[in-house]
Amino acid sequence: MTPEEFKQLLSHKGIHLSEQQMAQFSRYFSLLVEWNEKMNLTAITEEKEVYLKHFYDSISLAFFEDFATNKSICDVGAGAGFPSIPLKIVFPSLQVTIVDSLNKRITFLTELVNQLGLENVSLYHDRAESFGQREEFRAAFDYVTARAVARLNVLSELCLPLVKKDGFFLALKAAKSEEEISEAKPAIALLGGKFQKEVSFELPVTADERHIVVIQKKKETPKKYPRKPGLPNKQPIK
Repeated sequence: MTPEEFKQLLSHKGIHLSEQQMAQFSRYFSLLVEWNEKMNLTAITEEKEVYLKHFYDSISLAFFEDFATNKSICDVGAGAGFPSIPLKIVFPSLQVTIVDSLNKRITFLTELVNQLGLENVSLYHDRAESFGQREEFRAAFDYVTARAVARLNVLSELCLPLVKKDGFFLALKAAKSEEEISEAKPAIALLGGKFQKEVSFELPVTADERHIVVIQKKKETPKKYPRKPGLPNKQPIK
């Protein structure tokens, strides 16, 4: 997907990018490739692949959810900034919080945010388990996203404590996950969430599968969750 194809396909979805926004995506790509030479940010570095599998893929959340009206989003384990930074470029009023356990990635994201001139982006070097126990962040966000490979019951423990009541946890998955959703439903309920739906679609050009698991926060998460770092992975809620 070339940058021009990226712009055109988003336009077909009702998302119209300005010259400034296109310049921000171009700079994002350049910085990603430059920094990737000194630290491992992504295995995808070819321009057409980055625009499709990172930029377009991240923005695809906006095909199903509304990020246009001063919403807040927390991106847990954002890595190189996906999906929250592409969404921020498209929706400048979006309030973005990113938490990542690797300080090198936070250093890259700090430089990225500065170079792109993005405002209302907060970056935290922390484990998700510790971050979720900080009182100022519990039940603080309209949306919490995770594009990680962890099981859904683990991701739910890391993310649902951060979601406002009636807000949403959005888990981005590359494969359909009926078994994983079924496995996670007891944990989701215990953590105050309710499974709403799984949205399935294909990326243009490659027809790669993508899935978004949508979980709504219905009640407060018990204060003991998330548990101390490492436990959600070692002893998932069943």
